[in-house]
Amino acid sequence: MSLISILITLIIVGIVLWLVNTYLPMDGKIKKILNVVVVIFVIVWLLNGFGLFGSSWNMHTGNMHMGR
Repeated sequence: MSLISILITLIIVGIVLWLVNTYLPMDGKIKKILNVVVVIFVIVWLLNGFGLFGSSWNMHTGNMHMGR
């Protein structure tokens, strides 16, 4: 993933989030939740893109057997 594509994606996400916050009438709590969700998604996407979060997705916690 190139730095230019990351930068363009972040700019587009920021503009879309700004447009939603500015022009869509919503309650302040809903806007805050939307902003937090988008920021968390972008952080996870960036960490995964740089390879810092990819190994966490493959973690296995073991098998749970019920009964015998």
